[in-house]
Amino acid sequence: MKVTSSSVDGSIRLLQITDTHLFEANDGSLLGVNTSDSFDAVVSAITEQNTNYEAIVATGDISQDHSALSYQRFESGISKLNKTCFWLPGNHDFRPNMDSVLCSQQIQYLEHLLLGDYWQMIVLDSQVVGVPHGRLSEEQLSLIEDKLNLYPERYALILLHHHPVLIGSAWLDQHTLKDSESFWKVIEKHSNAKAVLCGHVHQDMDRYRHDVRVMATPSTCVQFKPLSDDFAVDNQSPGWREIVLHPSGNLTTEVKRLPMGSFIPDFSSSGY
Repeated sequence: MKVTSSSVDGSIRLLQITDTHLFEANDGSLLGVNTSDSFDAVVSAITEQNTNYEAIVATGDISQDHSALSYQRFESGISKLNKTCFWLPGNHDFRPNMDSVLCSQQIQYLEHLLLGDYWQMIVLDSQVVGVPHGRLSEEQLSLIEDKLNLYPERYALILLHHHPVLIGSAWLDQHTLKDSESFWKVIEKHSNAKAVLCGHVHQDMDRYRHDVRVMATPSTCVQFKPLSDDFAVDNQSPGWREIVLHPSGNLTTEVKRLPMGSFIPDFSSSGY
């Protein structure tokens, strides 16, 4: 599949939404935040700012309770944005329900897409069923290798749920992408691999590993406190990320958030 650029210069603009943690019940809350309300507020904010973009990427933990209705809630919210959404699973997701519900023309799972004339996107499944950490199978590693070899002239944006670099919080870094060196061994052989985009950590991260940019994005619900060795929530508001992939291979990005004070979590929470 190919996503067509609507920019004069051929840039591709993406919007990332991650870690919605929706429930079957409309009043379902995670750490004191009603996740349906916070997701709806993010969708409304995106609509109101009238940003122009080609597609949405949803990088996992769409559901908190595995229910089909939670995925239907996500589909209903995303439909208001009138753009195609490409998703991948996180550790909290239930793949059978994702596959049965999130399979329309507007919202779907694809392992690989061509983005305009200059970029490609590789979509990975890092879920290990029943545990919070991630791992990539040999098939997933081969997918990266194959696509980077097949389209050497296209810069690559690589998506997965789990963070492949340490975030600096001991409790979160227990739940990182395991065997990440196998991932990086493939990535670093290819000069066209430009950026990695993930979720999972419920906070903004933007750094480089060698020449590859690695980004994580705030959740649409609860935020985790950066650089905290023990579990702790943060007072930052729910957010999303906007990304522009330029024909030169450069990438520009900005994290957007709801107004400060929106959806304050329960600071007495000791985990979830």
